[in-house]
Amino acid sequence: MGDFSNKTVWITGASSGIGEACARAFSAAGAKTILSGRRVEALQGLADSLPTDAHVLPFEVTDYPALSAHVDAAWAFTGRVDIFINNAGVSQRSLAIHTEPQVYTDLINIDLIAPIWLTQLQLPKMVEAGGAHIVGISSVAGRIGPPLRTAYAAAKHGLIGYMDSLRTEVSERHNIHVTNVLPGSVATNVSRNAMTSDGTKRGKSDANIDNGDDPADLAQEILGAIKAKTPELIFAKGTEYEAAKLRQSDPDTLFTMMNQMGAQIAARYEEGDDA
Repeated sequence: MGDFSNKTVWITGASSGIGEACARAFSAAGAKTILSGRRVEALQGLADSLPTDAHVLPFEVTDYPALSAHVDAAWAFTGRVDIFINNAGVSQRSLAIHTEPQVYTDLINIDLIAPIWLTQLQLPKMVEAGGAHIVGISSVAGRIGPPLRTAYAAAKHGLIGYMDSLRTEVSERHNIHVTNVLPGSVATNVSRNAMTSDGTKRGKSDANIDNGDDPADLAQEILGAIKAKTPELIFAKGTEYEAAKLRQSDPDTLFTMMNQMGAQIAARYEEGDDA
């Protein structure tokens, strides 16, 4: 799948951040794009700015009864979806002890159950088409379990597990390749849009996110991972990258490190400082 000029790429969460960057990168590489999200004007503005054909397909990812029709509409654009990027999602900034149970249900629905549904609904079509590439945008948080993100880490950990297991069933037999992407801090609105303990938006960012990597750089890495059929891409630097690697090589050291970090952050949150 090194030549994207004859490919159709469907991206959820395409109106901003990583999704928008992927749309621009794939379109620049010649692909046609299907742009999904909830903000119609932002999606249309993006579509109008791309150099290749783009189809705007807005919907709510947790409207499960409607997803089958949306999948059919996506496939009707060019008759196939060669690359599907599960990017729509929301993060979290709250201590577990303060977080309402409904926040867990809502976040896991958005970040895990919806991507599974959208993938499952397309698998028969992908098999019939002779293959495809599925990308799951997870997170380093799904590997290391950082504080303030119990629901988010659970969902992203689950997405890694689903995609890894799916790969074993469809890669060799059906030519459907699966790539998990684990970003660290990327300069997007992820912190501002994160759910707090009662499910409301946080409304402010974190310094590490503001100083994070450019989404355009991540998008280029995703293109490369698809070309190489890479099973997992960890896109992180410094402590975040080392922590992701420690989860496999030296988990006890990671747990100790994260426990110390979590105690400090939890203490600040208990004192009302969520900076």
